[in-house]
Amino acid sequence: MSVTPEDRIKALDIWNGPIEIVALPGGITNRNYLVSQQNRRFVVRLGADIAIHHISRANELAASRAAFDAGISPAVVHHAPGVLVLDYVDGRPLSAEDIRHPATLSRIVSLVRRCHQEVPRHFRGPAAIFWVFHVVRDYAALLKNAGSRHTPLLSALMEKTDILERAAGPFEISFGHNDLLANNFLDDGERLWLIDWDYAGFNTPLFDLGGLSSNNELSLPQEGAMLEAYFGEAPNADLWRRYKAMKSASLLRESLWSMVSEIHSTIDFDYAVYTTENLTRFTRAYDDFRDAEVLE
Repeated sequence: MSVTPEDRIKALDIWNGPIEIVALPGGITNRNYLVSQQNRRFVVRLGADIAIHHISRANELAASRAAFDAGISPAVVHHAPGVLVLDYVDGRPLSAEDIRHPATLSRIVSLVRRCHQEVPRHFRGPAAIFWVFHVVRDYAALLKNAGSRHTPLLSALMEKTDILERAAGPFEISFGHNDLLANNFLDDGERLWLIDWDYAGFNTPLFDLGGLSSNNELSLPQEGAMLEAYFGEAPNADLWRRYKAMKSASLLRESLWSMVSEIHSTIDFDYAVYTTENLTRFTRAYDDFRDAEVLE
């Protein structure tokens, strides 16, 4: 007899009475549930390590704790193998349209800067590095070995990876969230929260900024405003070049992530469509990056 997610949640030894469990939407590397007990609510995340995606739940736990100590993420209440229990934030997940609003984008950039600067002050234990160029090369090798339908594309994509890595340096290092989708930001009416630390690790801040832009389809003026808000001055040609290279790399990584998920994921999600969408967006961003290089 198989054990259901609800059975796993009920078996946790932190409850002191009956609980109500409701599945939450979203989540393509884990399953999330809202648990209510008396006057308190929790979010329970169920998910094992995913080695092919470089996801370590021990790293996620450490990052979640550090983000709470930095004041930007909810508290960790309990953890067990494959289980993370967090305080519930009564907030609304943002949409891409929300993030494109100038006032909200300014708040988002401030929160991302706090992540980069303050979370590593609180992080304890072995820390991961999320290096996008390593990740995409690892994905490419996995796809080739698995005989993916995308194998004919890989050689050209790896050549572009080399070009982007050369163009994106020199690299400043910070602690990145590395998955700045709109719904990983919550607004409780008074403040913003940043959640879901599956991919957290040391990285260049331009990866998060590029991902924030590409995930939420910022316009060129919005990108300029984002960079100026983050760095405190208008971006020069060198910063634009490095930023556009990392933005392209973030879209390449998302494309290969989806290709790998087509083969390995058991979660009900149309990865084939997601792959096509991200490859199209990568091609557009890469062409923009190359055009900018020619103009320089």
